[in-house]
Formats: sequence, C-alpha cells, structure tokens
Amino acid sequence: MTPKKAILSVSDKTGIVEFGKALAELNIEILSTGGTAQALQEAGVPVTSVSDYTGFPEMMDGRVKTLHPKIHAGLLALRDNEDHMRQLQEQGIDTIDIVAINLYPFKETISREGVSLEEAIENIDIGGPTMLRAAAKNYNNVAVITQPEDYQKVIDEIKAHGEVSSETKAALGLKVFQHTADYDTAIETYLTKNICNEDRITLKFTGGQELRYGENWHQQAKFFKEPGVSEPCFANGNILHGKALSYNNFLDGDAALETVKQFIDTPAVAVIKHTNPCGLATGETLREAMEAAWEGDSISAFGSVIAVTQVMDLPTAEFLQDKFVEIVIAPAFEEDALELLKSKSENIRLIELPELMLGEDDSQLEGQNTYRYITGGMLVQSRDIELLKEWREVTGTPFPDEKLNLAKFTWKAAKHTKSNAIMLGWEYKPGYFQIVGMGAGQPNRLDSLRKLAVTKAQENFNKLYEKNKPEVPKIKYIRDRFAECVLASDAFFPFDDTVRQAAKYQIKYIVQPGGSARDNEVINACNELGLSMAFTGTRHFMH
Repeated sequence: MTPKKAILSVSDKTGIVEFGKALAELNIEILSTGGTAQALQEAGVPVTSVSDYTGFPEMMDGRVKTLHPKIHAGLLALRDNEDHMRQLQEQGIDTIDIVAINLYPFKETISREGVSLEEAIENIDIGGPTMLRAAAKNYNNVAVITQPEDYQKVIDEIKAHGEVSSETKAALGLKVFQHTADYDTAIETYLTKNICNEDRITLKFTGGQELRYGENWHQQAKFFKEPGVSEPCFANGNILHGKALSYNNFLDGDAALETVKQFIDTPAVAVIKHTNPCGLATGETLREAMEAAWEGDSISAFGSVIAVTQVMDLPTAEFLQDKFVEIVIAPAFEEDALELLKSKSENIRLIELPELMLGEDDSQLEGQNTYRYITGGMLVQSRDIELLKEWREVTGTPFPDEKLNLAKFTWKAAKHTKSNAIMLGWEYKPGYFQIVGMGAGQPNRLDSLRKLAVTKAQENFNKLYEKNKPEVPKIKYIRDRFAECVLASDAFFPFDDTVRQAAKYQIKYIVQPGGSARDNEVINACNELGLSMAFTGTRHFMH
C-alpha cells in the first residue's frame, strides 16, 4: 500500500530535513511537532503540526501533544480489518503509514557531570516511545524508523515499488523494541541507583553464534557479541579460512590478542596455550619473532593459537607450514602467505583483524568492565588496563639501564599469565626479547619458579648450548644465560624464598609489584645476595 501520511518527531535531527524533502516529493503528507516541525518548515518542507491535525493544543510544556486518538488510532488500525477501517472513517481519522522518531537524549543527559534527578526525569520521553511501540506493534502496516541511517532505504523502496517492503517493515519494527528496551533499561538503572541507592546491571549481547562445542566435547556453546565495540578484539576478527570455532578457541584468541596488543609498534608474536603465553617474543622481522616465540616452548606450542602484530608474510608462513596450529590472527595476510597457510590444512583458522595495526589508546577502550558468572551470581570488575603505577628500585644494587626494556617486556608477559605467574625474559638479540621460562596457575609462587619457569629456561638454554657449541662448560653457559634474564612476578613475594631460589640459578634482576608485609625481608635478601629489584606498584592477578 502506498504511504500517504507520515509523522516525524526527532531529537537527533541528523538527515531529517533531507528525509522530509524526499517524503514531500513523493506527495506524502507530513505531521510534526516542535523543533522538528520548525527545522522542516525553515527548509521549505510543507508540514502540518500535530496540534492542527488533532485539534487539540500541546499541554504542560509539551508533555501532552501526540497522546491523542487521532494519532494512535491511525498507527494501530489494521488495514485488512474492515471494522478497524470503518471506525477510522466514522471518526474522520487517517492512517499514518510512516513514523520517524528518536527519543529524548536520556543517556546523554545522565552522562553529564552534576545533572540533577529532576533534569534526568524531564528527559524521560513518554510520547515518543508510545508512538514507536504502537507503530512497531502494527509493523505489517507501518514503517517505523528510529535510526537516521534507515531513512534512505525507506525512500528508495517507495520510489522503486510504491511502498516499503514487508521484510523492511518487520526489521524496522524489531529495531523499535530493541531501541525502547535499551531506553527503558537506562531509565530503570539510573532511577534504581538514585532513588534506591542500588546498582543494577543489564547486559546486552547479540548474535548467538553456534560454536563447535564448549570447553569439552559434550558441552554445547554459543558466542554472543557485544554491540558497538570497535577496539581490536577477537570478536571483530574476519575469518578467512578454516573450520568453525570452539569455546576454547575464543578464550585463547582473546588471550593472544590482549597479549600481543602491548607490542604493536614492533614485530611481535604471542603463542597461546590454554590462555597462557607459552611463547612470546619480539624480533627484527616477523619471521624472527615467530621463531623466537615458538622456541620459547615448542612442545606447548603444538595446537596453539598465535597472534602477530604485523602483516603475515611468506617467510613467516613458511615457518608454520609443518607445524600444527589452531588459529593464526594477523592484521592482514599477504596473498602468497594466505594461500600457503590455506594449503597447509582445511582446518586451520586464519583470522584477519586490520584494526590491530592501529594499536589502541587505553583511555578510550570500550567495554571498561569485565563480567564473570558464578553459580548464583555475577562478578563485575573494571578491566586490568593499567600496566604499572611506578618504577621504584628498592635494592642497594641498582637496576641497570640496559635491562629496563627487557624488564618491561617481561612484566607485560606476566600481566597476561595466570597466577601465580613467574616469567623469565631474555634479550636473545640486541633490542629483541623472548620469554624463555613460564610458570603459571600454581598454588604457590615458589613452584611456578622452580618447577616450571626455571625448568623450561634450562631446557631452552641447553638447546642453545647444543646448537652453538661454545667453548665453555655447559653448566657455566647456562648459568651465564640465567644471569642475563629478568624475572617478573605478577604479585608480591609473601616470603623471601622465591628470591633465594632465583639466586641459586644466578638470576639477578627481579620485577614485582611490592606491597607485602614482608617487603623488607625480601629486599634484605636481595641486598644480601646482590640482586636488583624494582617495584611496579601494580598487581596483575589473573584467575
């Protein structure tokens, strides 16, 4: 049915004049109110005020203007219901076929500093949601628009077919209920806080993508996307190749990106296994960084998820050709590298994320909170964005300047490793760094060091010895390599035992948050053993 009458009443006037002109050119009568009517009239668009149409004046400073049977009967009448249409005719009411409304800016109002409760309440729209819901309930007959980007689609369809398609009207109607649900949620949350002093959260995620399985094969899983997040994240990746993703793939992909995003200004590679960086390195080239990251723990790298900071090139792809990898995430893939990795396996997932090259400003990260459901409740916390609050050298032996960049690299690695995290970083080439030992997820920090991080580093240094065949005893060679490492701990040392254990392996440089009741004992142990230690003032537990 060709539309004959429209009502336009918007707070956000983006595109409304152009839309009004297009409707007028199609001989569609326009009803409007307040500032919208004024904007249209000033642009030469013929407009009938709602008050003139209803014969009833606006009241109470505009609080009552569209709440009238001539408006709502025209919106709600079912065009194929003879009784409805007869009643309209008897009352001299026309159908309204197009509605363009967006609501008072409630969210924008309450986001302003110092806004009063009274001012917030004045920005609760009543007539707008009522018209929107009425029109959306009758979406088979009414095209209802809440977003300026939909104006042109409606115009194009009327020009092409004389009416708005049923599919478009249904989609627009659905948007209304999504829009009013968000609007009402914002009001409810604000008023609950300001009247009852109670915090409420309502989360919105969309999509419901079926995953291959959950954490285990017998578990079902879906992924729901958070709308509007544009920062580099696994959820926004473009899958170029490979089989469907599983629940664990999403967890590891997120961990890989969050780790590697800290090294965006250099070729860097994060190799992730069970959300921990079993391999992490920078390099002069991406291939070099890939080799160093892989060699950090080549056994654990089997079946890993890898994220890189640079465009995936052919030399780097060739390194991966004979290795089993679940996912490779890169800002882009050179064509020959993409084809090589595709030919490697039909199952490997290749994910492109162009935004990764742009880096990020931590002060503007979207999704400032993280959420974790536990049985019977939800935990909410702010994201762990801050890297360190200070750099305070606390031992008599100063932290050498030439170790500062390695210390920062190793500290970043610890930030993204499960507690109790102990990371050993090494400058394998001037200016480029590698994690050579990792301890994660242990009940105590001492075991993370002696049973995991040190053991892995010994394996790596032993391989280097066998490869280079230096003219020194193996034990001396390995101890000398340990002496070049920086140890980073995600949390403070509750006792001095970790320091003393580190010293047994000739580790000389330690970075940790500080803040223990026994900090002085730990510092004294470092001074006794000739170790350098710096405090960062920031803990990075990750459970």
